[in-house]
Amino acid sequence: MVQIAKEPISTKGPRISSEISLAGRYLVLVPFSDRISISQKIESRAEKERLKRLVRSITPKGFGVIIRTVATDKKVAELDKDLQNLYQKWESICKAIPRAHTPSKVLGEMNKASSILRDIFNDTFTGITVDDDLLFNQIKDYVHEIAPHKKDIVNYHNPKTPIFEKFGIERQIKTSFGKTVSMARGAYLIIEHTEALHVVDVNSGNRSSKERNQEATALEVNILAATELARQFRLRDMGGIIVVDFIDMNKAENRKKLFDHLRDEMKDDRAKHKILPPSKFGLIQITRQRVRPEMNIKTKEANPNGSNGAEVEAPIVLIDKINHQLDQIMKKGYKKVTLNTHPFIAAFITKGFPSIRTKWYFEHKKWVKVMPRDAYTYLEFHFKNEKGKTIKL
Repeated sequence: MVQIAKEPISTKGPRISSEISLAGRYLVLVPFSDRISISQKIESRAEKERLKRLVRSITPKGFGVIIRTVATDKKVAELDKDLQNLYQKWESICKAIPRAHTPSKVLGEMNKASSILRDIFNDTFTGITVDDDLLFNQIKDYVHEIAPHKKDIVNYHNPKTPIFEKFGIERQIKTSFGKTVSMARGAYLIIEHTEALHVVDVNSGNRSSKERNQEATALEVNILAATELARQFRLRDMGGIIVVDFIDMNKAENRKKLFDHLRDEMKDDRAKHKILPPSKFGLIQITRQRVRPEMNIKTKEANPNGSNGAEVEAPIVLIDKINHQLDQIMKKGYKKVTLNTHPFIAAFITKGFPSIRTKWYFEHKKWVKVMPRDAYTYLEFHFKNEKGKTIKL
């Protein structure tokens, strides 16, 4: 019996282990072991001793336990409940093995949403919004189980308006995952991914600063970049070797400030990482655990008018095609029609006087509602009826 410890990445297959471990909210159960280990992020020696003593008293014989960071200050009843759930999982595995065909899965991870909550949920959460009925009930039940006093923060979002659209997530994704990452007042990052490593260049751009000298401006931009970098590492799940070319600074105390700030910003990063002090060239080298493939989202798309493989960042107007479909839809007698399209296309249709939409009104004697959708590509559009269903022609 083996467990997949790491997903396949690129040409590398999955990493498997015969050292089985079952992760819970506060504890990780390790069969065939007798060690009680504890997270290094728990700094208090007294708290470490308390947790070890409690967990040792409730651990079944022949099992080891790893105590997670979130177990800090938890009572024995909560730890025991978590341990019993993990023990029941282990029993179900043992029962499934005799009748299992090889190879086959005897235990899978819980649904993705619940596993994320299990790992990162804490008392700072003020809201969880879900747009799927089944998932909403699963998450509500799970939150009620792990934190009953927080069950009311789970909210249902009507899927008629896409949830990413409602909260501006699509726009954030498109602005955060490009090669260039903008920061405050003109500064920006350039992130390049090669086969061997990631390279990040920090640029002050046309940044206006109140600082009087170049050294102070460089420190200000570098501190800002360090904060954004720590966020980008988590967002993109960047792993392996990362080399960052910060703006050169002459003073040793400023280089130390930058190094300390970057370490503080990455303190909450759950992936294992190591940061080396700035080199003589002002480069900072970072290694970060690669658990799964890097999140890579394309922010450009092929130019439909060119055949040379060129990509564009500007929309291609497809008004003739939209007009043709709208004529067909109006002939079928739909009462209310909504056009979902890319924000740039939506603006092209609705702005100006007379706008294209106004011309539609004069022609068809019906008002067409135009809804911009950040998730759509430039050439994508859909007509919806009054119930929000896509009109198929």
